[in-house]
Amino acid sequence: MVHTFPVRVYYEDTDMGGIVYYANYLRYIERARSDWVRGLGVDQNAMREEEGVVFVVRRVEAEYLKPARFDDALSVQTVLKAVTGARLVLAQEVVRGADLLFSAEVTVVCVGAGGAPARLPAKIRRQLDPTG
Repeated sequence: MVHTFPVRVYYEDTDMGGIVYYANYLRYIERARSDWVRGLGVDQNAMREEEGVVFVVRRVEAEYLKPARFDDALSVQTVLKAVTGARLVLAQEVVRGADLLFSAEVTVVCVGAGGAPARLPAKIRRQLDPTG
């Protein structure tokens, strides 16, 4: 299932060349992941307070393919690729219409107090992987 999150490019997102500054793509995909998790019914504040765990990005592999420019209407598409006991792997793409501008594979892990790896809460694991 593909989660789609709209993004508008603002002037502040661009560099001196008038194109989206490379680090802002990471901001766009972060917002889309947060929206995806919220759409699943996961309250990350409650997860931290009640379960004592949070999600953190462990790894990002990214490709910058075409530039986005001021006032472009973009979409971030997020797809869950894999779920393990403590890890999620997501494919994320930033598109403008039919044009693929940016793609990333993001590994998100669950950690407890002090940053030690922790298992995903069972309820969340079931939501993400009903077969396991």
